[in-house]
Amino acid sequence: MTSPGLPAFPDAALTWLVPRPLGQARALVLGRSGAPVIEQLAGSGAALVACDASRGGLRALVHRAPGALPTVARPERLPFAAHAFDAVFVHQSLQHLQADAVLPELARVLTPGGRLALSWMIRDDSVPWVRRLAALLQDVDPEAMTGNYGTDSVAALADVPWFPTVERRNHRLWVPIARVDLMQMVAHRFPDLPADRLAQLMREVGELYESSARPPEPLLLPYQVACWRAEVNHSALPNDSITPPDDGLAIRL
Repeated sequence: MTSPGLPAFPDAALTWLVPRPLGQARALVLGRSGAPVIEQLAGSGAALVACDASRGGLRALVHRAPGALPTVARPERLPFAAHAFDAVFVHQSLQHLQADAVLPELARVLTPGGRLALSWMIRDDSVPWVRRLAALLQDVDPEAMTGNYGTDSVAALADVPWFPTVERRNHRLWVPIARVDLMQMVAHRFPDLPADRLAQLMREVGELYESSARPPEPLLLPYQVACWRAEVNHSALPNDSITPPDDGLAIRL
């Protein structure tokens, strides 16, 4: 089910993910899905690098953070010196990366004590009215609202030596949603449903909204920003991969 516009990425999550004050941090945001993260970082004073494998993806990042240094590169071959960043952010996309090739590269570009910062925006289906909505939609399609977000990909960190300690913290978000917007979301989810069945479903969803909301306040969709942070362990990397060349060009971020 398509979600409404989400609020800003929480400052508390950024503070927890980065190993030093945000205004002093050097951060790499990897992939276009990190746009909400880089937008929030842009106001923190952090030195930012935006990186995506495509120009279109890079434009999506720089649009949110015009002051970020733009870089087109594949995540398994990053054009940065060793120890370049205090934090590397991967938001909503670790599940799409080839972990065995990407994770050692992310470890290489992190400074000693630096962190890999992973996050996903996850709907919280434990709230009673959301559980009732899920039951209605799953009566039509058992796969509706099943919540396969990709967070299982964090398990890949257990198979590599570069990130031995992984910590998790969730941050709650509430997103107001009006009755008309919820109805539109449901209709968008089932574009090919026969008209009579769609009408029945829409009636049931409308009744659910009216019985759960407290006018004039809208219902609140519950979300969590699920965050994992993992401090780098450089001792498991080859020495030549983490030693910057003596005659290299140093670029201050």
